[in-house]
Amino acid sequence: MKIETICLAVVFILLVNMSAVPAGWQVDVETGLAVSNYNNVRIPGNTGTKLSLSRDLDIDQTVFWRARFSRMFGDKHSLSLSIAPLTFNAEGRLEKDLKFAGDEFAANTFVKAKYRFDSYRLTYRYDFYRRDRLRLGIGFTGKTRDAAIGVEGGGQKAEKTNTGFVPLINFRAQWTISSHFGALLDGDALAAPQGRAEDVLLALTTSTSKNLQFKIGYRLLEGGADNDEVYTFSLVNYLVLGTVWRF
Repeated sequence: MKIETICLAVVFILLVNMSAVPAGWQVDVETGLAVSNYNNVRIPGNTGTKLSLSRDLDIDQTVFWRARFSRMFGDKHSLSLSIAPLTFNAEGRLEKDLKFAGDEFAANTFVKAKYRFDSYRLTYRYDFYRRDRLRLGIGFTGKTRDAAIGVEGGGQKAEKTNTGFVPLINFRAQWTISSHFGALLDGDALAAPQGRAEDVLLALTTSTSKNLQFKIGYRLLEGGADNDEVYTFSLVNYLVLGTVWRF
């Protein structure tokens, strides 16, 4: 069964039971524009040719969406499920020969490339500090990535797929500026010898009612891995618009 199917099934079960559960549920939806700052890949990591999807090719901006379903337990504990698909398309003419995922593409070949990085996260967070205007929390995120990088052109097609689990540290700081406005810092991050990952949102929030909030901000997604199998590092900048419903 695909990861997307499992996550959608979990979300469906949560939504079906939401009406029977007391206040404490939250649905957080984001959309906006995602821009690739750099996107470098070499496959295999030790013998492939380094290719920059954002510099050697022309990479498109993309409209993205994300969704997070959360449940508070008491006043300080929360559990959430996040779905964050992301796809970039790039194209251009190669300036040099390219060795990629076992195939070779000759210089001057017009190619199309696709970068997909979908993530599914289960997060537990403990809000260890709570005052009238400031709330701080820290927790653990288990992220499953479903990724693929492909190149097609000159009658050839090569693709590298990867599905794996990554543990991350979750953190959140929420500042209530006034009864209607606030600021939010929220993210997952961790670095290790095998690679690193950072996914951080900085946003301004406004509340129109007790149960409805809007946000606008900037999200940074950066990271990658460097090993014999694959070298890939990317930085994505997001312009974020979001809505949070509380039940």
